[in-house]
Amino acid sequence: MNIFNFFRKTPVDQSVHQSRQAANMTWAKSSLSASFHSTHVFLRRNLWIWPIIAVVVLAGVGYLVRSAIESTMRDNLRSGLQTLLDVEVAMLETWFQVQESNVQSVANSTEVRQITQVLINPQEASSTLPQGNPALTPEEAHKRLERHLNPIMSSHRYSGYILADRKKTILASSSQELVGQEEVPEFDDFLTKAMDGTSIVSAPFRSNFQLKSASGRMTTQVPVMFAASPVRDENFQVIGALCLQIRPEEEFTKILQLGRLGESGETYAFNRSGLMISNSRFDDDLKLLGLIPQDADGASLLTIQLSNPGGDMVNGYRPKTLRRDMPLTLMVQKAIDGTAAYDLDGYPDYRGVSVVGAWKWLTRYEIGVATEIDHAEAYLPLTILQRTFQFMFGLLVLSSLAIFIFTIIVSRLQREARKAAVAAKQVGQYELLEKLGQGAMGVVYKGRHAMLRRPTAIKLLDLEKINPGSIARFEREVQITCQLNNPNTIAIYDYGRTPEGVFYYAMEFLDGINLETLVNQAGPQPEARVIHLLLQICGSLYEAHSKGLVHRDIKPANIMLNRRGGLSDVIKVLDFGLVKAIDEKKQAGMTAANSLTGTPLYISPEGINAPALVDARSDIYAVGATAYFLLTGHPPFVSSNLVDLLRMHVMDAPIAPSQRLGRPVSAELETAVLACLEKNPANRPQTARDVASLLRKCPEYGRWTVDDGDAWWGRYERGQLGSSTGRVSRTLADQAIEGIAGSGVGERRSAQQNFDQTIVSESAGD
Repeated sequence: MNIFNFFRKTPVDQSVHQSRQAANMTWAKSSLSASFHSTHVFLRRNLWIWPIIAVVVLAGVGYLVRSAIESTMRDNLRSGLQTLLDVEVAMLETWFQVQESNVQSVANSTEVRQITQVLINPQEASSTLPQGNPALTPEEAHKRLERHLNPIMSSHRYSGYILADRKKTILASSSQELVGQEEVPEFDDFLTKAMDGTSIVSAPFRSNFQLKSASGRMTTQVPVMFAASPVRDENFQVIGALCLQIRPEEEFTKILQLGRLGESGETYAFNRSGLMISNSRFDDDLKLLGLIPQDADGASLLTIQLSNPGGDMVNGYRPKTLRRDMPLTLMVQKAIDGTAAYDLDGYPDYRGVSVVGAWKWLTRYEIGVATEIDHAEAYLPLTILQRTFQFMFGLLVLSSLAIFIFTIIVSRLQREARKAAVAAKQVGQYELLEKLGQGAMGVVYKGRHAMLRRPTAIKLLDLEKINPGSIARFEREVQITCQLNNPNTIAIYDYGRTPEGVFYYAMEFLDGINLETLVNQAGPQPEARVIHLLLQICGSLYEAHSKGLVHRDIKPANIMLNRRGGLSDVIKVLDFGLVKAIDEKKQAGMTAANSLTGTPLYISPEGINAPALVDARSDIYAVGATAYFLLTGHPPFVSSNLVDLLRMHVMDAPIAPSQRLGRPVSAELETAVLACLEKNPANRPQTARDVASLLRKCPEYGRWTVDDGDAWWGRYERGQLGSSTGRVSRTLADQAIEGIAGSGVGERRSAQQNFDQTIVSESAGD
């Protein structure tokens, strides 16, 4: 017997497994087929969706392709700019080091050191010469220094020299006019560094002494730079500085002009004041723009201020302000600040042309190096691609315009069909009798079932304002209300959509008044009646809270007082349009998490501070505020300013009902009402049933009888309630309208302000 047979599937097991697998595959195929079929039907019936799909697909493909190409181009561009900049900076630093090495070698030669000592102190220098060597006069020292330096300057293409002592006094120079000058401002920076023992190459600057210009004329203000190195005595102490003169337009500029990207790219140097210190590749173009003089000596070196002119000068823009008053270009500002190393989005250069570039600030030499290329050239392939997609997109829009217009016409015809259905006074199986009221998003009719002939209130969405959001909220209100079976909660009979697309639901028709109208007409109510009404409200809310639902808009205007089933003073709680399903994130998401929902006169403190966190205890607060209104004829807090009103709910304690009313109220009832109005939810009764328990302990509990109710309703129907001028029937229609009006405080307040306009008046008396 093979033990492994126990682990093998029998033919029966295999057949069962295969049949289940086949069944699953069949179900999957049928489900997939049904999905494709329903999608096909939808697209066939809704032709307007095709242009949108095509536009979205093309826009999506265009966006993805453009993003991918742009990302690749930006990476390559950044890499190219950075690499070119690094190469240019490395070449420039190598050249600086060569110049520093050259001048340092010359400055450390015995000849230069002895000549420097002679020029500084001839007598002391003569005493230190070996015995038999004749003493040098200053004139001879000048000549010997010149003879010593001439071969070096010739071989390394230096154009002159200066020798200075520690006081920065010029001891010797190839320009005789400089000899004897003290602390020349242009020399101060590099002489200071040399006196500190550092070999350095200065940034280019304009000379204040005569030099031969590019055209061969002797003149001042010629661009020049120096390589400086300290001169030391036999004790290795710095006694002066030797500086070899360099023409920046030669090697310095040529090194920078070697690097460029494309036809418009260039690399140049600049100083801290934003002045270009190397020649541009485009000097001829800059002369035409008027940025540099057009004579033979005109050059961008130490002439161009790297400022943003405010417009593209290449395309004809001419600035209205002087260049010195213009802001420096973005590149210069960031280079000096050291906040960035490149910019690929584009910024205006000194011509106002949008460019992209990379830059680096050389702290040792106090100069910046930048390499730039015109933005248009850098992104030319992307621009071509973008224009191609724009052309295709334009063609698609034009070709779909006719279809879109056709769909609009069809949509209008459908709307007309819906209006015709309403005008025909027939919605589903319901006959519309009369219009009871209209709100921001819908209209309510009195009607009756075609066969049952039962009076019904029918709530319709406004045909002009139907959208997926309103439909979803409409359906949600119906579904939530249908979950509640308490006799004190409004009952929903039916819900549907007509073939013409009219959305509606039918509910019980209530011919009564709301508690707000009750108090407005009859004044503060007796304690016994208040307790009788509150117990019914608590019963309705307890069922809702038990199902995890919070009403969030309990107020007198949302509670109807009716005669139902032969009974007087029957409460109906309405308007579950703001209800929050605590245990269902999907339903809770229908209302914005941080939106203020409810009516300000009856809103709880947590409904103001944290609307997303309200629970059943928030409704308890509103019940307390409603009870306060029934007892005193006033809400707990009243203010003409919404902000002050909300602050009162959060901060202020309500005046005791007995004090507000001006007469005693039973301590038990007053305690129950004020307990519901506690600021901290933890200090309130935790459930509606707890509130009911407190009410049953009141001495007036059970003293409002059926006879009392019948007597009151008799007086009401005869119009004998004092301030009443006629019978006012506040029907369910008015309440339903506020439910559609929206969840924002502003919309609720507007609905409440227009309360009188939505009351349906009937003639007085029997």
